[in-house]
Amino acid sequence: MTDTTELASRFPPGFTWGLATSAYQIEGAATDDGRGPSIWDTFSHEQGRVERGETGDVASDHYHHLDEDLDLLARIGVGAYRFSVSWPRVLPKGTGEPNEPGLAFYDRLVDGLLERNIRPMLTLYHWDLPQALQDRGGWTNPEMVGWFAEYAGLLADRFGARVRDWLTLNEPQVFAFLGHANGIHAPGLDDWPTALRVADAALRAHAAAAARIRDVAPSARVGAAINVNFVDPASDSDADRAAARLHSAINHGWFLDPLFGKGYPELALEAHAAAGHLDALSLEPPPSGDLDFLGLNYYTRETIAADPAAPFGISGVRRPDVERTTMDWEVHPDGLRQVLLRLQREYAPREVRVTENGAAFPESGPDGSGRVRDDERRSFLERHVAATADAIAEGVPVTGYYVWSFLDNFEWAKGFSQRFGIVHVDYETLRRTLKDSGEWYRSLIQAPQG
Repeated sequence: MTDTTELASRFPPGFTWGLATSAYQIEGAATDDGRGPSIWDTFSHEQGRVERGETGDVASDHYHHLDEDLDLLARIGVGAYRFSVSWPRVLPKGTGEPNEPGLAFYDRLVDGLLERNIRPMLTLYHWDLPQALQDRGGWTNPEMVGWFAEYAGLLADRFGARVRDWLTLNEPQVFAFLGHANGIHAPGLDDWPTALRVADAALRAHAAAAARIRDVAPSARVGAAINVNFVDPASDSDADRAAARLHSAINHGWFLDPLFGKGYPELALEAHAAAGHLDALSLEPPPSGDLDFLGLNYYTRETIAADPAAPFGISGVRRPDVERTTMDWEVHPDGLRQVLLRLQREYAPREVRVTENGAAFPESGPDGSGRVRDDERRSFLERHVAATADAIAEGVPVTGYYVWSFLDNFEWAKGFSQRFGIVHVDYETLRRTLKDSGEWYRSLIQAPQG
């Protein structure tokens, strides 16, 4: 047997192989056909916010290469494609009158997927809040939950008969904390109390949107994509173990616990209270997420140590002599298995899908023979797919795996310096080339399961 044949045989029949993207990172067409600005349009155009001053104005120009990209998805052979809708493309002001050309683009996308026997997974929010809503307070405005539910209802009404799989939020930890507590993502704020209000609003908006989608499209299956790294204490000391638990509670439990009906984790509440972050936050737990499936985005391991001089008394430790990506993230495939086991042990989700997993590595464009040789990414994916199979063998109900990303794209504050795609994009010509990792993934998909 080939390596892909043996690997594929470890997955049950019907297991879903997919690819994932997000709107602002690939679509471009920033002002075409009535699209309004998002907070990322504003943020990326501010000096010093993004490496080399790059923006998503053109990105991978997916908006104008839709048919070509759909054909590429079909060539790779994926069973599912996860994409996000650009909120300001369909509702330029965030609420009110929808923009028909924007909705029509997603009609073409969804119909094109279905014509190619690819199941769409629609993400409502992948960080591109309409600037018009940010101007009204964004996620801190009490009306935000209603605005998000209205937006969800619009999309459910339009696509609910054709799209069964829905994700409400992508990585709320990132847009709440990196965008509002650390200032390195849009909208670029640096205030923990604000970040906690944003996180709380996002969790309540998830519940409202999930209810609206199910009301409009009863056959819909609704989840949320949460990023969870594998957290390891720097040593076996009680202090480092406690620091690792606190780090997980602040970054992962703050979202997972409420989504599974447990309210906010006490460890994190105590830490935020001690730091004076809770003054403006109601401690009433948000409603349970009632997830049909949990989306897991997994990338790396974090090593955590007790550090009285650091915020919350914890700090990250950089391990020497370990494999790293160009994002400086440690490559740790078994962490995916361990995170999946932890999720099963602590939350028992009905179903889990690995909604993002991938890596950026140094690479060149097509060589003289037209190949993009990315052996490091191929190895990364192979080892993480194997870790997923290990978790399934240990009883975790994983039903799908989605590689991040389909295309090279705009990597947020990193601009175009990081390439995650299994398809190379020449940003000058916009030519697409399937990388060796994409050919490997195609071979895996074609191999028989079970």
